[in-house]
Amino acid sequence: MNAMQAVTVADIAIVGLGEVGARFLDEMLRLKDRGIRVVCVAETDDTDGRRRAEAEGIPVRGLDDILAKGHAVDVIFDLTGSPSLRRTMREKMIETGNKHTIIAPETMARLLWAVVTAEVLGDDGHVRGY
Repeated sequence: MNAMQAVTVADIAIVGLGEVGARFLDEMLRLKDRGIRVVCVAETDDTDGRRRAEAEGIPVRGLDDILAKGHAVDVIFDLTGSPSLRRTMREKMIETGNKHTIIAPETMARLLWAVVTAEVLGDDGHVRGY
């Protein structure tokens, strides 16, 4: 492998491309050369983040489609702020036997954000915890 080829560190999906999700998507796209690949996103509304993902050629999928990818997604960043949606994702992963994919709540996305950029991400009603 030559020095210009990035080793894939993680194939990720982002669920929720509102204001925080869109900014997170931008940061993850910036890390492409470090091996972070955004393989798909989920967003039901017509948001700036959804349009940005589409412009980048990232597939916009439904939640069931993302969960069905199984081992093809290492981490799902849940930026919806919906505990019930997160619970549904965990239940569906149990049903399908997916023990590979990690569901990272918004707290983990914010932690990663703080590591990769000096930009401050507003709190905007962020709920901590899993």
